[in-house]
Amino acid sequence: MMEGDHCEKGLLEYMRKSTPPPFLLKTYMLVEDRATDGVISWNSDGTAFVVWQPAEFSRDLLPTLFKHSNFSSFVRQLNTYGFRKVATSRWEFCNDMFRRGERELLCKIRRRKAWANKHHQQQQQQQQKQTVIAGPADQNEGQDLDEDQRSSSSTSSSSVYSNLVDENKRLKKENGVLCSELTIMKNKCKELLDLVSLYAGPEKEEEEEGDQRRPMLFGVRLEVQGDRERKRKRAEISETATILLSQSCK
Repeated sequence: MMEGDHCEKGLLEYMRKSTPPPFLLKTYMLVEDRATDGVISWNSDGTAFVVWQPAEFSRDLLPTLFKHSNFSSFVRQLNTYGFRKVATSRWEFCNDMFRRGERELLCKIRRRKAWANKHHQQQQQQQQKQTVIAGPADQNEGQDLDEDQRSSSSTSSSSVYSNLVDENKRLKKENGVLCSELTIMKNKCKELLDLVSLYAGPEKEEEEEGDQRRPMLFGVRLEVQGDRERKRKRAEISETATILLSQSCK
């Protein structure tokens, strides 16, 4: 019976070690997906991956696999699995067992926290065997680890904030350029409207002069053939041009 339990435990341990953690599998899937290369992809030699657009990554990709949109939380998870940020100008992360085309290496990546706890327990057991009273060094070690994690989290959060501020400045600048272009177009439309009005005035005067030249019968001006049609067409053209120009200037 004990041998059966031992074999079962060994099988479960083997399965656990041969199956990569879900976080690593999901991250690998995101990096491998060619459709999202503009947001996240491998670097040039495939030894690390780069999050090119942290804002889009948090908004569009994180919720699909991780059920949250917190980029800082994603970075903290990477830290617990031993990933390192290897560039200062971009979000590039590296792990010796996380490489393009070598998915089977993911099984060799383990959480740092679990390893630290196991190592700490081994130290305590060894100290107990040697009957040595433990000092505050172990506690300080744990506190240093927590402080390092908090510092890493704070650094990543401030970097995300800085990127968002830069993006906001860029959008404001583009908005200013668009407003200037819109003002220029409105001025041009106004000039066209003034031009139409300028030419509409002489046409009315010519019509009045033409009315004076038309023959009269019993004190009533006679309509010359084609005058009425020309007036109607001129009025339609002038009205249509005015409406189109007014709409384009709004």
